[in-house]
Amino acid sequence: MGRLETADKQSLDLVENEIQASIDQIFSRLERLEILSSKEPPNKRQNAKLRVDQLKYDVQHLQTALRNFQHQRYAREQQERQREELLSRTFTTNGTQKKILDIANMLGLSNTVMRLIEKRAFQDKYFMIGGMLLTCVVMFLVVQYLT
Repeated sequence: MGRLETADKQSLDLVENEIQASIDQIFSRLERLEILSSKEPPNKRQNAKLRVDQLKYDVQHLQTALRNFQHQRYAREQQERQREELLSRTFTTNGTQKKILDIANMLGLSNTVMRLIEKRAFQDKYFMIGGMLLTCVVMFLVVQYLT
């Protein structure tokens, strides 16, 4: 597990696979050991089974630690991808609005006309939302009536 934490990104998958293979091998040997412990004399059998159970418990903790590490690595990689995506994305809303204002000024539209256009766009948004809600209500009523 120490090698896993200090491994570089290229060899990380290889180290994880090696650890998983080791854990799988230990599990298979523990199953064999459990069979052998049941063949011990009765006075030593309970102690042998206790030791095998303790080993199984320890290996399960190693397996859980590996899964937690993989989950954290996956989450960290996903966060890095999302961060890079957000940084590479260009937000054009403000830029587009500035371009429209520049074009309108070039065409000779006054500031009053520009304010009226912006107000109309604002009102149109509410009409659109109202229309969408009305459509959803009508669809709901049609489904209720038909079923």
